[in-house]
Amino acid sequence: MVEHRLGLKPLHQRSTEALKQELLRLTAKRDTDALSQKVQFFKETLAPVFAELSTRNPCPQVEAQAAIVIGVWKPLWSTIPFQDTIPGRLREQSYQIFHADGYYANIARYAPGKQLPLVKHLPSFLFAYDFMIIQQYQIANAQWCIQNVAIQQQLRFGPMPLNPERAEAWFTRVAAQKDLVAVPNFANLDQKTAKRFTTIFQATPQLEHLYIDPEFRLVKSQRSPKQRPSYTIAVRLHN
Repeated sequence: MVEHRLGLKPLHQRSTEALKQELLRLTAKRDTDALSQKVQFFKETLAPVFAELSTRNPCPQVEAQAAIVIGVWKPLWSTIPFQDTIPGRLREQSYQIFHADGYYANIARYAPGKQLPLVKHLPSFLFAYDFMIIQQYQIANAQWCIQNVAIQQQLRFGPMPLNPERAEAWFTRVAAQKDLVAVPNFANLDQKTAKRFTTIFQATPQLEHLYIDPEFRLVKSQRSPKQRPSYTIAVRLHN
C-alpha cells in the first residue's frame, strides 16, 4: 500500500527528502482523527516509512542529538494520548520547545468550551486555556532520560493567539523559577481529566529519535514500559 502511494519505486530506492515529504503529505489534516484511527493508520501506512527513515538517521548518536534538538518545534501528527485529554486543542498553537539547560516543554492552547468549571457560564469565544508540561532531560547510557517536573496552566482572555514567541517566553519564565510546583493543581479541570493528568505527570517517559536532522524529527515515546509506544512527526519552526 505504501509503495503504491509513493510510486513504483520501493521505499529503499526513494530519496530521504521524498520520504519525509510523503509523510507530511500522508498526515496532512489527519492529526484531528480519533486516536484509534491514528494508531491504525500508523500500523497500516506510516510504519514502513518510519522504519526506512530510521535506517537513514543522520544522527544516531544520542549524545549528539541534544545539540540538534534545541529550539522550537511543531508537532504535525502524533499518537501521544495526553495531548487531547482536554478537548479543543488548537494544532496551529501547539509546540515542543527544547532549551540547552536540560529542560523542554510541551505547550498547547485549547478552546475547551464548558470543560473548565471556572468559565462554564462564559461564552467560549471569550477565553482560551493554555497548558504546559515541563520536563527535564539528560543523556545517560546512550539514552534520553526524561523526568516530568512541572505542569502550568493559564486561563487567557481575549483574542491574542499563543504564537511561538509567547509560548517560549512563558516557558522561559516558568523554568527560571526555583520553586517549580512538584504536585500540580488541576482545580481548573473536571475531575476525570484532572485524574488522567495526575497519572501522566507521575510517569517516567521514554523518548527515542528514530530520525533527527536540524529540521525534521520522528520520535518514538512511551509513558511507561506497559503502555504502547506513541509516534510523532515534528518540524522546526524558525523566527
